[in-house]
Amino acid sequence: MNEIVKRLLSWFAENARDLPWRRTRDPYAIWVSEVMLQQTQVKTVLPYWERWMQALPTISALARARPEKIHKLWEGLGYYTRVRNMQRAAKMIESEHGGKFPARFEEVLALPGIGRYTAGAICSIAFNQPKPLLDGNVIRVLTRVFGVAGNPREGRVNARLWDLAESLVHHAACSPERASQTHPASSFNQSLMELGALVCVPKTPECPQCPLKSHCVAFRTGRADSLPHLPARAKPIQRRFAAFVAARRGRFLVRQRPAGAVNAHLWEFPNAELIHGNGDAQHTAQTILGVAPITLEPLCTLRHSITRYRITLDAFRIRGECQSKIADGPGSGRWLTPLELRKLPFTSAHKRILQLVAG
Repeated sequence: MNEIVKRLLSWFAENARDLPWRRTRDPYAIWVSEVMLQQTQVKTVLPYWERWMQALPTISALARARPEKIHKLWEGLGYYTRVRNMQRAAKMIESEHGGKFPARFEEVLALPGIGRYTAGAICSIAFNQPKPLLDGNVIRVLTRVFGVAGNPREGRVNARLWDLAESLVHHAACSPERASQTHPASSFNQSLMELGALVCVPKTPECPQCPLKSHCVAFRTGRADSLPHLPARAKPIQRRFAAFVAARRGRFLVRQRPAGAVNAHLWEFPNAELIHGNGDAQHTAQTILGVAPITLEPLCTLRHSITRYRITLDAFRIRGECQSKIADGPGSGRWLTPLELRKLPFTSAHKRILQLVAG
């Protein structure tokens, strides 16, 4: 263990990427980065994190922010429950911890949206506590270095990986090398994640460049490409939707997604799923807009994914005088100008439609 820790700390000191959240010990800034990095690549997160920290630099600012603002700042990152949980947690920190981010692991873990991994990351990186963390990168490194077979998300195997992560970070905190490290627990946990991100990658790992190759069971036994033993992914489900762009007097009709739905609180053009194959887009438009007859003009076809769903979205412009017959009212949506629309958070696909029709 000590040799693994020594090699990783030395490698990290020379190879760590210069990321903005690594230049601070502020637990709030580190928390924001960790939540953003869930299911998202570093290169994507960088501009989001910079904009967020400029707009909402403190826990208090997040707690007080309007929902439209936090959703707009998060627009495009997906998994919007994350940002709503962050605001719930910020309000809890304000009310229960005097606005100061808690340092105790149990108190961090009790915050909405924070699980064992995120709590461990914050406590180790921000507060240098020897708390383990286990994300996809760390799982890959540990299963290969220690030759851990089996599904890493299955109880017994997962427990062993947590034990290994805990043992390693404790060795880092207590190792002789810690004297040369200002924050050994923080540096070590980050080194595990960095190795998985840069060297011990999922496909074609850079084993010759790995500082742990002489200690790695998978490298010695030629199993680097077969570990970890992840279960087969569920077969994707194809779904098809149609969206409709109605305009009158320079305004477009949009609707806000309800609470509890996927992409809750975000905005989009009127749309519906086409249940039977391509379905009848014209009949669908007439049904959801309450106007018949209706004239449609194809605008674009977009493809995107949400979890296991592969979604095709056909967008149409509504043409002719029928647009003036579309009902107004709270349940029908809002007619807004392009300037007003650009201030609202849109789902990713509908933002692309907005850019096509309103610039």
